[in-house]
Amino acid sequence: MFFRKQKSTLLIILIGFLLTGILIAIPTGYEDALIFQGSVRAVGRVTETDNSTIITSGLVQSGEQYCTMIIEDGKFKGQEIRGVNFLSGSLEKDKIYKVGDRAFVRISCVGDEISSCVMSDHYRLDKEIILLAVFAALLIVVAGKNGLLAIFSFVITVLTIWKILIPAYLNGFSPVWSGIGITCFITLVIIFFVYGFDRRTFTASLGALLGISTACILGMLFTDLFRIHGAIMPDSESLLYSGYQDLDLTAIFMSSIFVGASGAMMDLSVDITSAVYEVVQKKPDISWREAARSGMNVGRAAMGTMTTTLLLAYSGSCVTSMMVYMAQGTPVDHILNYKYVAAEILDTVVGSFGLVTVAPFTALVAGIMLTGKRQEL
Repeated sequence: MFFRKQKSTLLIILIGFLLTGILIAIPTGYEDALIFQGSVRAVGRVTETDNSTIITSGLVQSGEQYCTMIIEDGKFKGQEIRGVNFLSGSLEKDKIYKVGDRAFVRISCVGDEISSCVMSDHYRLDKEIILLAVFAALLIVVAGKNGLLAIFSFVITVLTIWKILIPAYLNGFSPVWSGIGITCFITLVIIFFVYGFDRRTFTASLGALLGISTACILGMLFTDLFRIHGAIMPDSESLLYSGYQDLDLTAIFMSSIFVGASGAMMDLSVDITSAVYEVVQKKPDISWREAARSGMNVGRAAMGTMTTTLLLAYSGSCVTSMMVYMAQGTPVDHILNYKYVAAEILDTVVGSFGLVTVAPFTALVAGIMLTGKRQEL
């Protein structure tokens, strides 16, 4: 039994590596559409700054900041060059460099002759890599094999969204059907990495997919009833003006509702499935009705925190908007009626509907599938 489990674990890890490799190799189709084509990207360390042309007006700054830098990699490594940091007067987008900062730069050149250097942003990739590495190490130390499989789930999810879902949207495929297909794939893969080749994989997947389907249908219906346009999503208008004016932003918004809530649904379905499985392991002769009842009790307890989790996840991105409304004395009924707020309400409530659907269905399927003596309905 031990060696069979070890063999199964090794096979699952192999599948994880295989899926990761395939996704990495898949081209997005947009590799040649880089705005940085015809220039050299590099990292520079700031050695001197010139702020004489910066215009300060209250909290915002405009104009240009000039920085002398030593290039640390690439074709011009070791050279000292002068770069420009353009300021637009936006606190959200602008950045100011200090001596010692490292920056991503774009160097335009003709042969070996540099014509200009524009500073893109502070260099953060090294810190991001450290953060991810520490997280991965902690996950493996705490969770062992399951931690490693969780890393596979994380990487595969990121790659699937970046390599398949986003290009599908950009290429004009139906956002709803693309979202459903990708969400189903991610759900099956993640739950497979949790349980492996086991009836629990089928059970939890069924429960999660039912919730996702419910969220999809309700999201489509109430997006239309609420008169929500997909342009409320960040940077959506910039996307239209970049040559993608034929994109259906509203359908993409509909898709984002159930894609965003799918993680919580997977979590709840796995919790219920695991609870029922543990009950059955402790009491093998339990009836499917008793097992399903136990799963439902777990679901009831989890639903309260899960719906709050969705609320906090969605509301966290609009705290400043709420502060503006309160500071201006905007009446609550007006706030709730604004389309931005209505969109967040739609996200939260529709996702919660999906969770409420997941609990009883997963408990029922788990009771039937995981009990030793399954009975007919």
